[in-house]
Amino acid sequence: MASWRDVGERQVRVVRRTGIEGEELHECSLSGVEVARMVRGIDYKTPDGTCIRDYIDVTDLVDAHVKALEKAMPGKVGIYNVGTGRGRSVKEFVEACKKATGVNIKVDFLPRRPGDYAEVFSDPSKILLELNWTAQYTDLQKSLGIAWRWQKSHRNGYGTSVTIADS
Repeated sequence: MASWRDVGERQVRVVRRTGIEGEELHECSLSGVEVARMVRGIDYKTPDGTCIRDYIDVTDLVDAHVKALEKAMPGKVGIYNVGTGRGRSVKEFVEACKKATGVNIKVDFLPRRPGDYAEVFSDPSKILLELNWTAQYTDLQKSLGIAWRWQKSHRNGYGTSVTIADS
């Protein structure tokens, strides 16, 4: 059985990989290395024209996986949608990043990618019913602020730390 450490580290990699493959904004918003990003598509049939996605805090994602492991039974596979159940637009994400980091992130708006859906977000009702799990960290700006402070104090990832003042 995987240890808590293994589960946590695996989920961090999943979130980072998903963010990079999804909207390209995620990676740089938390790394502090670049201050310009691209948003693909501003002509979707959504309130602000950008895609709507379900952004989940990594702590919630890890917690959902731990709950699933605790309830796991041999020969029985549980498949769950893990998310907040609430979609947020890419523009909302950008604005939350700007507020959380204090950085005026330059955004280049590009044409949409073929095949992207206008809205994609989870229905977490099954995981709530079966595992009594629901996302707890749903304040996007607060979650991004925590991630931003962590990244600034760990410029090279795990194993190094720099003391910084809260911003």
